[in-house]
Amino acid sequence: MNRQALDLTPRVVTLGTAGGPRWWTGENAGKRSGIATAVVVGDVTYLVDAGHGVGRQMMLAGLPINSLRGIFVSHLHSDHTIDLGSLAIFGMFTFGPDQHKIHLIGPGDRGELPPVSPRAAVPPTPVFPENPTPGITAMFSHLMAAYATDLNDRILDSLRPSPYDYFVPQDITIPAGTGYSPNTNPTPADMEPFEIYSDELVTVTATLVQHPPIAPAFAFRFDTADGSVTISGDTAPCENLVRLAGGTDLLLHEAIDFDWVNRTYGGSADGTGRASGDHHRKSHTSATEAVELATRASAKALALHHLVPGTTPVSVWEAAGADFAGDYYVPDDLDSIPFGQTTAAARRIEEMVSSR
Repeated sequence: MNRQALDLTPRVVTLGTAGGPRWWTGENAGKRSGIATAVVVGDVTYLVDAGHGVGRQMMLAGLPINSLRGIFVSHLHSDHTIDLGSLAIFGMFTFGPDQHKIHLIGPGDRGELPPVSPRAAVPPTPVFPENPTPGITAMFSHLMAAYATDLNDRILDSLRPSPYDYFVPQDITIPAGTGYSPNTNPTPADMEPFEIYSDELVTVTATLVQHPPIAPAFAFRFDTADGSVTISGDTAPCENLVRLAGGTDLLLHEAIDFDWVNRTYGGSADGTGRASGDHHRKSHTSATEAVELATRASAKALALHHLVPGTTPVSVWEAAGADFAGDYYVPDDLDSIPFGQTTAAARRIEEMVSSR
């Protein structure tokens, strides 16, 4: 396809807007798939995170798997990676001989286990102690190894391509001199964003954000010729995120309902419940806090996603936007949000016409 003939106005498609490693149940359940966001420029798709159902959501959004040019993983919690294997393995049925490479970019090996929660009566035993903290490159290798029987049947009998023919996994290298340490300094202060990917359509920069105990955890910014979008990943309120998002056209920020946290875990008498409550409080951001961060970053628009719980009524999230000066969204799954200068100009023209 002739790219010059394409509409290159960038947009995001909120493929999945729920956070958390679970299937949400109860009232409003089933309306939000696992966290995944597509940044679309023309006929090219860049994916941030691969929550449950991402392949099906891409199909429903009209974004074929073979349109992927890059997959960017913010951190290695399972709700952000659970369907990574399905993209690679089912992808062999959509890739043709001229399929381009798909860059898979995410955190490297943590290097050491996180500290044990002080709520533990007896220290838990970690799984796979011989290799307890693999990064994205090792994770991809382990996933493909787990499906070797299936893959080799398809490759040898049906002459399907190997995922390794197309997927190029790459650990993000944290710049030297930041002072980063997974347990003692996972979110260095005053950290400058750094480039992790670029092509003729986008430049992607990253920074470390605050999502203990997991480390490293990243936020990403995509800059295009027409504008920018910043995606927070999972984080508590974080100065590095404000710096990365400075002047961005659209900020997608996670949000948690702390009233739900208090209802669910506030009265817990067991260590698991108390530790879970501790985690949510130190590792996530309320909708009100997200508005404050977006305002400080001078973001032109804010959209909440990675909503926890995935069943909180939309009205709860919408109420937080009253104090935000720019455009404010609480998107559903499969919503499309354009961003950039072309979008802003069209909006100004629309406002001028409607005011006459």
